[in-house]
Amino acid sequence: MKFSARSLFANALSGHENWPEQFPDKEPKKEYDVVIVGGGGHGLGAAYYLAKKYGITNVAVLEKGWIGGGNTGRNTTIIRSNYLFDESAGIYDHAVDLWDGLSQELNYNVMFSKRGVLMLAHNVHDVQSFQRHVHANRLNGVDNKWLSPEECQEFVPILDISQNRRYPVMGGALQMRAGTARHDSVAWGYARAASQLGVDIIQNCMVTGIRRGPDGAIEGVETVKGYIGAKKVGVSAAGNTSVVMDMAGLRFPLESYPLQALVSEPIKPVVPCVIMSNAVHAYISQSDKGELVIGAGTDQYTSYSQRGALHIVEHTLMSICEIFPIFRRMRMLRNWGGVVDVTPDRSPIVGKTPIEGLFVNCGWGTGGFKATPGAADLFAYTIAKDEPHKINAPFNLDRFVGGRLIDEAAAAAVAH
Repeated sequence: MKFSARSLFANALSGHENWPEQFPDKEPKKEYDVVIVGGGGHGLGAAYYLAKKYGITNVAVLEKGWIGGGNTGRNTTIIRSNYLFDESAGIYDHAVDLWDGLSQELNYNVMFSKRGVLMLAHNVHDVQSFQRHVHANRLNGVDNKWLSPEECQEFVPILDISQNRRYPVMGGALQMRAGTARHDSVAWGYARAASQLGVDIIQNCMVTGIRRGPDGAIEGVETVKGYIGAKKVGVSAAGNTSVVMDMAGLRFPLESYPLQALVSEPIKPVVPCVIMSNAVHAYISQSDKGELVIGAGTDQYTSYSQRGALHIVEHTLMSICEIFPIFRRMRMLRNWGGVVDVTPDRSPIVGKTPIEGLFVNCGWGTGGFKATPGAADLFAYTIAKDEPHKINAPFNLDRFVGGRLIDEAAAAAVAH
């Protein structure tokens, strides 16, 4: 018997009976304390933490499709916190700390594997840049260490460190607390845990408008299922945040780009960690099923497409084969794309908006999955307390007005 992702998710949430029926057009059947727009890892996680840590259980998560069907299910599952700037290191390391115990927290195996992330250096600039990262990380209490070419090969035996190669390995920066997790399990784990605490999860419920009162404050949201009242609304809809914000009369500094990835046929374990290379612009890991998981760069044009340009995938495969010639005869099984929101400084926005009762968590670009538990936790704090936590306080909208940007050079696994 075959099961769809939706039926599997329904089984995971069996026994939950308080999901709302269709809402009337004018008056809400139920008014929520908080409505979260976006049923991905960030939105579901925020709902869970609102209920678990702050006792706010009158919460609804609205998803236009099915749970985890957006960027949460369309990524390369990499988790790390070896970012250069203090603010970035703080927010991502908070996420890594939560990843470490997330399976126990949710009583759901998210398959977090601390296999390490190795960033290869192929030229003098790479060496200087990555060593700078190592020193900056250590000052912030983030684990990261520099490896010689011989140490890189000892950690990754299939790595060729001969110096007559086109891209010789001159060393690498290794973060051992980093690794991978199973993306859909994160969504299902948060969804089940939030549901058990009384959170309503409403699928196929696209938001079509945001209703504001005479004083300008949030009153609720219009959806394809009708009007839903809400005292507070948190928007965490990767790839669509600017569209939702426009419904409230706000223009956001976001651009949306396709981001592609692909996997190979399964083989026996050969890649022991996540391996990244800025010089060739690609990164690779191996799933628990044996597939090689390969990440590409963002397309050069803005789009809401989930396919992306073919030449991006071709370039990525050539890059991987340049570093690992043994993979030249591998066959690719499938490729896919997500849509990522990117801010001018490649750093996220997590905090309040100028509209009373409206909060936002967006602009993660290629870093959204790795930040999932940390971003969800901080977003929940901001909504519950009506003020940002000290960790996410720097990631506000005002920084684009005052010019205090967090221009993170390591904003992606490869330098997009």
